[in-house]
Amino acid sequence: MSLNQVRLPVVDDQPELPSAALPTDGRRRAIHPADVQGRFARSRNAAFAILLAIWAALPWIRVGGRQAVLLDVDARQLFLFGRTFNAQDTWLLFFLVTGVGFGLLYSTALAGRVWCGYACPQTVFLEGIFRRVQRLVEGPREKRMRRDAGPWGAEKLLRKGISHAAYLALSAAVAHVFLSYFMPARAAFGVVGQSPAAHPEAFVWVVAVTAFFYLNFGFFREQMCVVLCPYGRLQSALLDEHSFVVGYDLKRGEPRGKKGSAGAGDCVDCKRCIAVCPNGIDIRNGTQMECTACMACIDACDQIMDRLDRPRGLIRYDSQDGLAGKQRRIIRPRIVLYTVLMIIGAVVATVATRRRSDFEVNLLRLTGEPYTLDDGLVRNALQLHLVNKRSDAEVYRVEIEPADGMTVVMPMPTVRLAPLADVRVPVFLSVPRDHFRGDFPVRASITREGDASNVVRVAGTFLGPSR
Repeated sequence: MSLNQVRLPVVDDQPELPSAALPTDGRRRAIHPADVQGRFARSRNAAFAILLAIWAALPWIRVGGRQAVLLDVDARQLFLFGRTFNAQDTWLLFFLVTGVGFGLLYSTALAGRVWCGYACPQTVFLEGIFRRVQRLVEGPREKRMRRDAGPWGAEKLLRKGISHAAYLALSAAVAHVFLSYFMPARAAFGVVGQSPAAHPEAFVWVVAVTAFFYLNFGFFREQMCVVLCPYGRLQSALLDEHSFVVGYDLKRGEPRGKKGSAGAGDCVDCKRCIAVCPNGIDIRNGTQMECTACMACIDACDQIMDRLDRPRGLIRYDSQDGLAGKQRRIIRPRIVLYTVLMIIGAVVATVATRRRSDFEVNLLRLTGEPYTLDDGLVRNALQLHLVNKRSDAEVYRVEIEPADGMTVVMPMPTVRLAPLADVRVPVFLSVPRDHFRGDFPVRASITREGDASNVVRVAGTFLGPSR
């Protein structure tokens, strides 16, 4: 069945819709998933707790005297688990972005949308924090649905007000944690008690992120996945009959009927799988764009099967071939190709990262005339641009390799560079006009103090009049 050919049965006296998250009339239809317990729910809760703990703790963990993860926007510096990077290392983001994208493609072809169900920030924050607050304040699914369908009263206004006040407070807290990834954590939380005018950029950032999270998790919710995120629409191209997905065993479940009905399958059409789905879909209609592989429907169906003394697995995490009773194939040409490409990409990224130098130097020509003639001398004005990418201060010694008849004037032969700092060292070269026989190379060597074996060499050209 095509991902766009999905029809839901009538649920809770609501009209039949092609998608619970996308009604045909364009109105916002709130989805209230029921609570569910089971092995997948426990694994998701554990994954959410671990990911949220790591996310909140990373800004406070220090590695090598620096914040473990910090992208200092003002200084254009990145600290990543003891490694330091500056703006000149931006090209390395290519490997990060393509690696994440390819990893998502690989995991989808192998295991379906496990990223969406277990690790996507949208899912982690919505299911791990905001929906828990809603359940705590507004009660279980049935009470929430009845309250939403009823008129506005004191209780409804109070509970909705408390929920949205909590959403706003949580959004502000989340925004401040995110801010601590872009400025030192202690400074990020220290500016809270200061005037917004003292840190206008940080203030605008926190307000914007708070508003985004509040609107997203307070109102938009599952529509972020269905409407805005392109990943769900790409899954039909990423999945094949061997990819693991959340699926319904048609052979075993159909035809549906109550327990004891003659000729009925194992599905009793209780619609519990729909009630627990955070996107309100009916997984019995096949793989659908809205399914994020949260596997709540599996836990719900297993509970029903246990009560009916029937084997679990009517809805299960399996490949389409497995659901059809065919042999499953994990190793297949697509996976082999993806694995080879992933290994090649990892090797290239590793080599590129290891070849990155923590010190860079460039020999540049000063602006203006390329050379001057003065008192029988040909003069060139150059400069050395030194960049220290290390997190410690370093001392460098600069030497210009001598050439026949060349005089070197360099006011800063020894340079002390602060961590992640740079400096420009002027170099003035002159050659007697009688000795000049044409353009020739100029070479400089830079040595870090205490490490004579590590020498960086750069070259330029001494220019003069043509003969």
